[in-house]
Amino acid sequence: MTALPHKQLPSRGSVVLALIAVYLIWGSTYLGLRFGLEGFPPFLLNGFRFLMAGGALALFLLTRGKLKATRAQVWNAARVGTVMLVGGVGLVTLSQSLGIGSGVAATAVAVIPVWAAVVSGLFGDWPQRRELLGLGLGLAGVVLLALEGDFRSSPTGLALIVIAPILWSFGSVWGTRLDLPDPLASTSIQLGTAGVVMTAIGFLVGEGIVSPPSTTSWIALIYLAVMGSLVAFTAFVYLMNKVRPALATSYAYVNPIVAVALGLSLGNETITGAIFVALPLILAAVALVASSARTGRQTRMVKDRGVPRAQEEAA
Repeated sequence: MTALPHKQLPSRGSVVLALIAVYLIWGSTYLGLRFGLEGFPPFLLNGFRFLMAGGALALFLLTRGKLKATRAQVWNAARVGTVMLVGGVGLVTLSQSLGIGSGVAATAVAVIPVWAAVVSGLFGDWPQRRELLGLGLGLAGVVLLALEGDFRSSPTGLALIVIAPILWSFGSVWGTRLDLPDPLASTSIQLGTAGVVMTAIGFLVGEGIVSPPSTTSWIALIYLAVMGSLVAFTAFVYLMNKVRPALATSYAYVNPIVAVALGLSLGNETITGAIFVALPLILAAVALVASSARTGRQTRMVKDRGVPRAQEEAA
């Protein structure tokens, strides 16, 4: 792999700011969804959010002549965005509308890297032993979460919060095997498509805004569109192109902690002892999967290059 020229290397300050963005902003979006749901129904909330974000990003790229994609790339990005955002984010929001707390939802969704390992196996890259251990711990954490009061009172919410990360994981892995445009163009297409689909679903199932949303709900919607869908995702794209994937995806360790803290403090949410056992199990599962994936990539790279491992590690 050719090293980046020195001028292209990221500054430490830029990386730190990008990490703070994905850690704090994505961790806070669960509480933002809860506040947004006070004035908007679930599908319309996300539909409006993604239309705003996707439209703004597309306009930005158009003015700079950077919104370029073939028909096949547009179709691929649209399908990936539908699976990830409609299936993933949409079902999480729907579960929260059924009474699932923001901290509990974030903890359940933190198992995404574990499901991603399973989905990768379906595409031929089966989990290693450490990943299988992580899968077991992650599933145990989700089972313990089922004891949480929110889930006992809403079996449908439990089902949705289990399915949502599976769909997000499938879309993430599937997208790496499709021909997509550059990351920002792909993001704008995914957001725009998800916005159209979710808005259409909302109207088809009879969603509507029966009374004017409160100022809090409007602020939540704008926050989700600007900070959650534009700033944080752009920061994530930057990290994926500038630092090691293990560091870029480390938000999965922090988001549940941020969401639980905000839910308890600002959201006046209550949780039982189950989450305090489930959270460490899920985070340990994510750590095992992330470290195993990193080791696997390094091993394959060394094998493909024919470089002795000691020499590779010293490079």
